Amino acid sequence: MSEANPRGGADLTELVAAAKGGDREAFDAVVRATYADTYGLALRLTANEEDAKDVVQEAYLRAYRALKRFRGDASFTTWLYRITANCATTHLGKRSRHRHEDIDDLEVRDTRPGSDPEEHAEAALLRGRVAAALEALPPRLRAVVVLRDVYDLPHDAIAAELGISEAAAKVRLHRARLRLRSQLFPTREERGEEDVRAV
Repeated sequence: MSEANPRGGADLTELVAAAKGGDREAFDAVVRATYADTYGLALRLTANEEDAKDVVQEAYLRAYRALKRFRGDASFTTWLYRITANCATTHLGKRSRHRHEDIDDLEVRDTRPGSDPEEHAEAALLRGRVAAALEALPPRLRAVVVLRDVYDLPHDAIAAELGISEAAAKVRLHRARLRLRSQLFPTREERGEEDVRAV
């Protein structure tokens, strides 16, 4: 991301460098420039708006504390996504240990202007089914799918992020995709239907 921002046209790399040097205004600008994507990731990982807000707050706090150790081996946003995913994993673990409440349904909107109402309804239904199927996955499988299929992180980055081996990341991704496919496109056997043939 090298888009201009409110601080005199500096790009994200310059802002990160200034923030590493102790410039708090630069870090505030970094937060403004990356917030939407960071919140989107947190929301996909937690499937809950309030949890996502908590995760984002913790992620930025951790990023601020660790900023001087950011070496730039990966892009800043990739580094921030990893912190966010770690925070989401920690948060979901705490949540499952301390409270048992239903996850609210995600609100899904089609933002395409002038879309056909029938297509809009079908698209909304499909997005709702996908969101529900993703939400039904255990957090460890959901995290792998979101990091790979939504944020396009490579397997090694996912493994490092989640503290697992690359092989384990691939296995989890495979299992998660199988579960999603089964929920979204069940076979006759999975639906409990008999194979009825015309005689």
